Amino acid sequence: MQCPKCGYLRQQEDNHVMAGVCPRCGIAYAKWKGPEPAARERPAEAEPDNLIIEITEPWTRRVFSRLTELPERVDSLTFWGQVALFTAFFVWGWSFILGGIDWVSIGGSFLHNANLPFHEFGHVLFSPFGRYMAILGGSLFQVLMPLGLMLAFILQRRDNFAASIMLWWCGQNFIDVSPYIADAPYRAIPLIRGMSEDYHDWGNLLSMSGTLHRAGTYASLWFGTGVVLMLLSFCWGAWLLYRQYQHPSSS
Repeated sequence: MQCPKCGYLRQQEDNHVMAGVCPRCGIAYAKWKGPEPAARERPAEAEPDNLIIEITEPWTRRVFSRLTELPERVDSLTFWGQVALFTAFFVWGWSFILGGIDWVSIGGSFLHNANLPFHEFGHVLFSPFGRYMAILGGSLFQVLMPLGLMLAFILQRRDNFAASIMLWWCGQNFIDVSPYIADAPYRAIPLIRGMSEDYHDWGNLLSMSGTLHRAGTYASLWFGTGVVLMLLSFCWGAWLLYRQYQHPSSS
């Protein structure tokens, strides 16, 4: 038998060496594997020519892009209708802003009567959360409802201009509540259905929290929030109309 390592051919005189072992180099034939062939290098995988590197935009930029997104097609009639609507709400909004916290002008607006059903429904909606939340729920739902509609227009209808009008309405609701808060120490505002002053929402809320002396501050805070939201709606709507004017399309 020839040794696979040194090539020595076993002779008869090598019988003194154990069978299966090379007399010259001493390796065991069965255990000898020899040097392993060099592993072939794996070819580098070719990179695709159309490799796309995804860059994640900051969330603030994504939100801004969504809020300033324009519809694919806007005909001229719709555009000028939006301009007229924006002008009307712009003038109407400034009448609320410049009027200040005045119950006569705010409560005398027909929009106050439109807000009232949502205010009353808020009392019912929040009643399971205790007396305090049931009372606060009227004013709370009154300002949250337009925000819910705004989100629906943004996310479902993708109508940012209509959403800007809903933001205007939310701001108007903040202004609508402000004289109610300011009246808390006096309870002079007439309530619906001939209710007595014992049902005055903000009179009860501030009395329960021991902050009745801060009614003027809270009223100014709500009024100021409404003003800011209205101004934001003006900027938002005007920017959308400007971009549509710069990039007109016809149906």
